[in-house]
Amino acid sequence: MGLSLEESLRLTVAALMQATGESQRAIASVLGLTQTQVSRRQSGAASWTLDDVDALAAHYGIGPLDLLAGPTRACEALPASWHRTAATVKRGRSGE
Repeated sequence: MGLSLEESLRLTVAALMQATGESQRAIASVLGLTQTQVSRRQSGAASWTLDDVDALAAHYGIGPLDLLAGPTRACEALPASWHRTAATVKRGRSGE
């Protein structure tokens, strides 16, 4: 049996965070949540909402369906300027 949509979304968010070098704290800021709330979503203790999906997709510049399609599709859809090597240089980020 495959992954549930919830499990796939957790993996996708983790993959995007890895690809971009963003922290849970940065994601929390985007979503208007605390780092603890993002951590609970990522651990499966709380569920991601459709509003979270919309906000994350807009933040990363990808479609919500790309986000829901899994880590590979989401990372392929991620604009080049968001990838960790480009993002780190462009935005002066170090993974926050």
